[in-house]
Amino acid sequence: MTVREIIEFSARFQGIGSRAEIMKEVSRREKQAGVVPDPDIDAYMKAISVEGQESTLQTDYILKILGLDICADTMVGDAIRRGISGGQKKRLTTGEMIVGPTKALFMDEISNGLDSSTAFQIVSCLQHLVHITDATALISLLQPAPETFDLFDDVILMAEGKIVYHGPRSYICKFFEDCGFKCPERKGIADFLQEVISRKDQAQYWYYKEQPYSYVSVDLFIKRFKECHIGLNLDEALSKPFHKSESHRNALSFKSYSLSKWELFRACSLREFLLMKRNSFTYVFKSVQLVIIASITMTVFLRTRMAVDVIHSSYFMGSLFYALVILLVDGFPELSMTVSRIAVFYKQRELCFYPAWAYAIPAALLKVPLSLLESFVWTSMTYYVIGYSPEVGRFFRQFLLFFGVHLASISMFRCIASLFQTIVASTTAGALAIMIILLFGGFILPRPSMPTWLGWGFWLSPLTYGEIGLTVNEFLAPRWEKEMSGNTSIGQQTLESRGLSFGSYFYWISVAALFGFILLFNVVFTFALTFLKPPGKSRAIISFDRYSQLHRKNDDNDSKPTVDPGNVAVSKTGQMVLPFEPLTVTFQDVQYYVDTPLEMRERGFKHKRLQLLSDITGAFRPGVLTALMGVSGAGKTTLMDVLSGRKTGGIIEGEIRIGGYLKVQDTFARVSGYCEQNDIHSPQITVEESLVYSAWLRLPSQIDSKTMAEFVNKVIETIELDGIRDSLVGIPGVNGLSTEQRKRLTIAVELVANPSIIFMDEPTSGLDARAAAVVMRAVKNVVETGRTVVCTIHQPSINIFEAFDELILMKTGGWIIYSGPLGHNSRKVIEYFQNISGVPKIKDNYNPATWMLEVTSKSAEAGMDIDFAQIYKGSTLYKENKELVKQLSSPTAGSKDLHFPSRFPQNGWEQLKACLWKQCLSYWRSPSYNLTRIIFISASSVLFGVLFWQQGKKINNQQDLFDVVGSMYAVIIFFGINNCSTVLPYIATERTVFYREKFAGMYSSWAYSFAQVFVEIPFLFILAVIYVIITYPMIGYYWSAYKIFWSFYSMFCSLLYFNYLGMLLVSLTPNVQVASIVSSSAYTMLNLFSGFIIPRPQIPKWWLWLYYLCPTSWALNGMLTSQYGDIDKEISAFGETKTVAAFLEDYFGFHHEFLGIVAVVLLVFPVLFATLFAYVIGRLNFQRR
Repeated sequence: MTVREIIEFSARFQGIGSRAEIMKEVSRREKQAGVVPDPDIDAYMKAISVEGQESTLQTDYILKILGLDICADTMVGDAIRRGISGGQKKRLTTGEMIVGPTKALFMDEISNGLDSSTAFQIVSCLQHLVHITDATALISLLQPAPETFDLFDDVILMAEGKIVYHGPRSYICKFFEDCGFKCPERKGIADFLQEVISRKDQAQYWYYKEQPYSYVSVDLFIKRFKECHIGLNLDEALSKPFHKSESHRNALSFKSYSLSKWELFRACSLREFLLMKRNSFTYVFKSVQLVIIASITMTVFLRTRMAVDVIHSSYFMGSLFYALVILLVDGFPELSMTVSRIAVFYKQRELCFYPAWAYAIPAALLKVPLSLLESFVWTSMTYYVIGYSPEVGRFFRQFLLFFGVHLASISMFRCIASLFQTIVASTTAGALAIMIILLFGGFILPRPSMPTWLGWGFWLSPLTYGEIGLTVNEFLAPRWEKEMSGNTSIGQQTLESRGLSFGSYFYWISVAALFGFILLFNVVFTFALTFLKPPGKSRAIISFDRYSQLHRKNDDNDSKPTVDPGNVAVSKTGQMVLPFEPLTVTFQDVQYYVDTPLEMRERGFKHKRLQLLSDITGAFRPGVLTALMGVSGAGKTTLMDVLSGRKTGGIIEGEIRIGGYLKVQDTFARVSGYCEQNDIHSPQITVEESLVYSAWLRLPSQIDSKTMAEFVNKVIETIELDGIRDSLVGIPGVNGLSTEQRKRLTIAVELVANPSIIFMDEPTSGLDARAAAVVMRAVKNVVETGRTVVCTIHQPSINIFEAFDELILMKTGGWIIYSGPLGHNSRKVIEYFQNISGVPKIKDNYNPATWMLEVTSKSAEAGMDIDFAQIYKGSTLYKENKELVKQLSSPTAGSKDLHFPSRFPQNGWEQLKACLWKQCLSYWRSPSYNLTRIIFISASSVLFGVLFWQQGKKINNQQDLFDVVGSMYAVIIFFGINNCSTVLPYIATERTVFYREKFAGMYSSWAYSFAQVFVEIPFLFILAVIYVIITYPMIGYYWSAYKIFWSFYSMFCSLLYFNYLGMLLVSLTPNVQVASIVSSSAYTMLNLFSGFIIPRPQIPKWWLWLYYLCPTSWALNGMLTSQYGDIDKEISAFGETKTVAAFLEDYFGFHHEFLGIVAVVLLVFPVLFATLFAYVIGRLNFQRR
């Protein structure tokens, strides 16, 4: 959705609270007192008190305050889709909350990723909101700038889960002074407070010089606080109960939701419709796919090739079953679409935006037209071409049944997604559900052949009712009434042989049963959303010895001797530097354009291209730490992406030189590192493993493993990752490392590559002052080694800001307004801006970074009627920079252009080894993926064994043989589908990591993809072995080593190509949702041409090539022919007597002597799919930057 839509819906769900009542009361009192209100304020207050509006003045007002008006019509976007910036997302989360009539706000780290002036504006807005409307706000902040901190009335300071101080902000410094600690002059109070309670940083603030310093623990501070007057007052206030007469009735809310039931339903329906419209590509894609499949199906089962007789009746039967399978599988993509939205639902449910039913009912109702459309397309295309009974009533009855089946399928997958909540678990459960429903549906295994004690399964499968309804509708038609021997009609006999001989009234029972299932699934979906908790969060795993080590360390700490404050200094880490070449980066007249978004064009923006960077000129030098600053959305990250070659779209103009030579991306990737804003790492490996992996692939091959290990340890020490080296990285926001640890890991991963140039995108956003100081200390250590380092930064404290040597300041539109040195205590920047007429002077001890962003903001520019970009262009500073860039753009004497003998640091074999090492660790630690597969195969094999108990040798007629073929067909299709579906989300997660590593020039895409292919082999081997061990004796096939091997070999190859097909599909599509839609259409083809639903001799000549192209047909051929191709037992088939081997040749076209060819072809498919995957993932990039 767009930013405006999200805030509008939020405003709508939160309603207006008691604003209307208050407005009446205010108007009444104004009249009484004869007060004439300000017309603007009056109009605004009246406008926001009107109930049930879809878009309100309040929305525009909030967008303006939060500075989101510039991106109001931009999609929010995600990891793959381009959307708004990180800072804008953060502000959107705030806007979503404060747009309502809330009286109590709990806000967690709302300033992450925002520049300090924006953070100041937001907190100042909240301060007014609280003071004017008497609301309560509790806000946790990580690195508040001093002026933002000064806006608060009270402070709660916490440490180790205890409250150290809770009282007025104005008194807190006095409290710590009484304890012996003083905040220095140019130090933000907030930073001081975070450091004074930390063991590492406390000593520097001790100011009772005559007494020796000893560490004051958190518990001691708490004791002091309880004894001071504020602590005593707090206790006293809390001991008195609050008197109810002091609060107005409207102060409390007496209902959970702000809107009436009808309004809730309407708002949710509109939102659901909007999301479906935005997802229209998915639905159009599904419909087109259905048309293609229908065209293939109707030309395979062409009416001119099918007569009304006993033999052809089973093909009609097959075509009906196939249609059911298609409509059942067509609902599968609903699973991933529901899971992808479940997180947002839980967030809004907790906030009481709407109850679960208001979300569930529109989700179900709005899918009805889709089901109608898809079932009508299918019926109208296939009914007369396949040649079912030509009566219009039967046509519409078939359409009604297909509609019921499709809707039941969509409802079932939605229900499964709400119960299992994560993509891997839901996909497995979905595949299991399909398998059970089809197995008990009465076609693969007819009801008479099922074990009697499992008969109930037949009546519990929704597909059964589709099957009964369709067959009764077709085979009881007049044209099937022809008498046969023993006075039963052909239709009757067909139904009896399949165990489906029901009366025609059963059609309506089936329709009723299907709609019953639809209702049941939707009710369960609603209940699951109402009562289930959102998926929990778990923390990282640490090895046991590490755990006991930490405990010992804590015990040691408590008995530390006192330290003299004189010798406390920040320790500098000594560096063990691998040799590298210092390099300068110069860039001249860089411009960057993208195509104008559709939403902006609709709002009347005329130009085809939107300019994001304008005339950017500058230089980054070795040993100099440069800060890139500007308000959110000024183009800082864009400039870094352009300079580092990370952009995948848009048009770049201008000249970029490295060490005086024109930049070549391949060699540049070898000498540069890029720390992304969103920290992308493989979730299943530990911190140390991530670094070893990066070093292994990015350091030159001449470096031996001992030196490499030492270097990695040095980096771990420099970036202070010692304590968490054994922790798993985990998935952001779900489990594993905290934000700050992830940030440091991102920096470390780039550092171990020993680059000359490092770009860092917001290395301190999302961190508290202490963590930010740790990260900046690490960055400073890096710069001191003589590397070129550039950071974009949002809201630095004075200390962090003044750690930089140079500054490039940008304004909205991608213009530079200052580029030059900071100077001691930021003197040079301050002088430059204060010399511009109209710019206010900086206050004492004010943060220069915040001041600079405030005085150059859009509103300040408009107020002073000046353009800072033009002023900069006319300054001497600009001329000096031009001169410097010119100087650095020519290579120094004796230097040569960057050249490497090979494209990657390691050779192909080393790349493959490293990738395989990481993949093995990842797979071993992914039980949700691998263990689930093993359990699925084991459970399913037992189910097959029970259903087809000892039928392997009991073959007396064609139906007995069909049952055994059915079991083989089902095993190949279902195990394959499960393998293919579960691999999709796994590969999609790893693909984002692959994009980062490929940009960094770590390996060729072939090394990565072959590692991905090879790591699957042992797991799939185990699965195939499990299948054979369980089902072979249970079904009771013939015991011979040759036949057992064939059974295993066919299964193993089948699992391999389904798995690699899944990988190939992810590499061909932009996201998991599209991949799962394409995969479901692939399953339908693999299903139709497997040789079971319609055998090879019956397939029309124009489709035979597809039969040979389908791997499933070869697997079925291998399994069936190896087992029965040499059996000479006589059976009765369609009234004749034949041997089993002869029946296989006549009916299925399977010849025993061709088994050798089958064996070769079965191996060719996995190799082909794996090679295609390797080729495609290297060529296609779906990451839009």
